[in-house]
Amino acid sequence: MSEAISQQGFEETVRKQGLQFVDDRWKHATGKGIRIGIVDSGIERDHEGLRGKINECFEARRDGTAVLFEPSDSGDSAGHGTACAGIVSSIAPEAEINSIKVLGSEGIGGGHTFLAGLEFAIRQGYDVINLSLGTTKSQLAVPLHDLLDRGYRNGCVIVAAANNLPQPSYPSVFSSSLISVSKSENTDPFDFGFRFGDVIELAAPGVNVRTTWLNGSYRNLTGNSFACPQIVGLVALLLETYPDLTPFQVKTALYSIARHNQNDRSE
Repeated sequence: MSEAISQQGFEETVRKQGLQFVDDRWKHATGKGIRIGIVDSGIERDHEGLRGKINECFEARRDGTAVLFEPSDSGDSAGHGTACAGIVSSIAPEAEINSIKVLGSEGIGGGHTFLAGLEFAIRQGYDVINLSLGTTKSQLAVPLHDLLDRGYRNGCVIVAAANNLPQPSYPSVFSSSLISVSKSENTDPFDFGFRFGDVIELAAPGVNVRTTWLNGSYRNLTGNSFACPQIVGLVALLLETYPDLTPFQVKTALYSIARHNQNDRSE
């Protein structure tokens, strides 16, 4: 999808390439066999709602100017990554979830650590990557764009949360090589829509979402960060059902389904 695609161009693309290869079978999938990487604050893997669903956990470590990723049991001290994992798991309960920890206890991390975490996730060969984080630092735009293109060419579906504030955030603005997601007040993850603007965004449930939190607890959370893993879970269902879909076909199918959902609501 071009970042500057018009609504007319979008409709034409969807009409030609949308639901021709997708039926409702995917809605009954579980995500089995699909490998998901969550680049975030880590995951509390022994949470009762996530037990047995988290495969590997990695954490960033500085080595001079380099950022390395090593297996880690440090869990999650911010809660953000655990929340995202719970949402993914609620939709795709048999998907393999992996954690790449790049954020600290305040949910804050360095830009270069973020870049290194995304690069590491792409090298791991995950089918889907969840990015419920971003940066407004324009100096990171080019390297992020290059990484996204690499992931796209390697067959990885990358899903990023749009900024909660009205300003551009990277990488969610790069809609040519990822799926950008913002929140809606819907509660059914299958009833997602889309919004037109500078970037076409999918709109998924992201208001008062009940999900896993720290110390075995649960919380109701609101934000684009919690809409993003809804779409990641749905992508896992699509890829289990149609394993040969390319990232472009996944995006086109999702946009087509979103259009169908919105047409149903307007009738």
